[in-house]
Amino acid sequence: MKRNTYLSIVLLLFLALSISFLSACGEMRSGTLENLSANCIRIHIRANSNSEEDQAVKLKVRDAVTAYLSGALSGCKTKQQAYGTLDKNKQEIVKIANSTLKQHGFAYKTSIRLNNEHFPERVYDGYDFPEGDYDALVLELGTGKGDNWWCVAFPPLCFVPSGNSGEKIVYKSWIKEMLDKLFG
Repeated sequence: MKRNTYLSIVLLLFLALSISFLSACGEMRSGTLENLSANCIRIHIRANSNSEEDQAVKLKVRDAVTAYLSGALSGCKTKQQAYGTLDKNKQEIVKIANSTLKQHGFAYKTSIRLNNEHFPERVYDGYDFPEGDYDALVLELGTGKGDNWWCVAFPPLCFVPSGNSGEKIVYKSWIKEMLDKLFG
């Protein structure tokens, strides 16, 4: 009889803990999405045009700039630190982008701005980024009228392109691990 009572108590505790855990995960999940725009900095690299050449060099600029940003932002623990680092390094980022453009035979230049912009809802590798106002580092190559590549600069959700298409991203981030757990 005592054994049955003991098992019943253990099962009830397990059930209560499971319900609490699932409830907390649901709250974290909705809170994560709602606070996304307030807690991250996006990066957008806008191509000169949608020509094959302009789109290809956009990815070359992406590779060079994100390689630099991976190191520059590695010590940042807060959004404010990351914003300050990006602001302080804007000219170096432009220099890297312009050098990459020149190296690949393009005469147009890069403009850069770090500000708050309104973005539509976007799905990024299965994660929903709700429509809203986000702080963003925006690089416009030439006219900036072509399609853009975007990612999250802070916290770093991506930065290491893999494959030849430029579309598959390898993630390096604690937030990616948290999102994987929440969205499973």
